[in-house]
Amino acid sequence: MSTSLEVLEAEVLKLPPADRSHLPERLIASLDTDPDVEQAWALEADQRKASLASGLVAEVSAQDAINRLRQRLVR
Repeated sequence: MSTSLEVLEAEVLKLPPADRSHLPERLIASLDTDPDVEQAWALEADQRKASLASGLVAEVSAQDAINRLRQRLVR
C-alpha cells in the first residue's frame, strides 16, 4: 500500500462512525458513473413523480408493498 493511501486510511479511521459509514457508498458510486444510466434513472424518477402528481398511481407504504408481494408469492 502506498504511503499516501496509508495516511488517507488513518485519517478516515479518525472520522465518527456515521461519517465512515457513508464513505464506502460514495466511493462505489464514484466508480459506477455512466451518464446514460444516470440519465435513464433521472427520467424514470421524473415519470414516477409525474404519475403520482397526476393521480395516475397512488402511494403505498413499504409495509403494504411487501405484504402484497408476499401474498403473490404464496399463490
